[in-house]
Amino acid sequence: MNLEKFEENIGYTFTDKKLLKNALTHTSYANEQNVTSNEKLEFLGDAVLEFVTSDYLYKNYTHLKEGEMTKVRASVVCEESLYKIAIRHNFSDFLYLGKSELSNRKQARPAILADSVEAIIAAMYLDSDIEQVKDFIIDNLEEAIEIASKNVGMKDYKTVLQEKLQANKGAHIEYQIIKESGPDHNKIFTAEVKLNGKTLATRYRNF
Repeated sequence: MNLEKFEENIGYTFTDKKLLKNALTHTSYANEQNVTSNEKLEFLGDAVLEFVTSDYLYKNYTHLKEGEMTKVRASVVCEESLYKIAIRHNFSDFLYLGKSELSNRKQARPAILADSVEAIIAAMYLDSDIEQVKDFIIDNLEEAIEIASKNVGMKDYKTVLQEKLQANKGAHIEYQIIKESGPDHNKIFTAEVKLNGKTLATRYRNF
């Protein structure tokens, strides 16, 4: 596996190549090959990611309150955001996955890809210092943080709809996923909202 290409993708060259390989080693491969998985690195990476994001928000978004910063951080430090980072840098081409995980799949599951980003963050931190890691994290999350900071005070569509409908006594609202389609890494869900048994709207969303 050409890990030099991976290093080129993420913009960082590891001094300790074993640390890099460990960060890309999923438990399915580790169990089959009797090697160490990236689970402990995921644990550390999660903490580093949260710290760097919190520090960035504290220093650059001074107008946000504590609760607002917490909401922004939660919206960007999540599986969906990390999955997008993994896709952007083609993590799936470099992960060490076991046969059990690869069977019937063309690409690693979103959760595995998201976890591998945390592992790489930890590996970068151990291989260098917090400044190197900060550059990688902020480069990849800066835009998402900016968008989330602008939306933090706004209510989502579901909340607005619910408040309007519940203004009428006796309103019974139901939300239901009525269809799933597409591969596991690119699922499309069809959701339906009903008021007193009557369908109000249907929405398609890709996760």
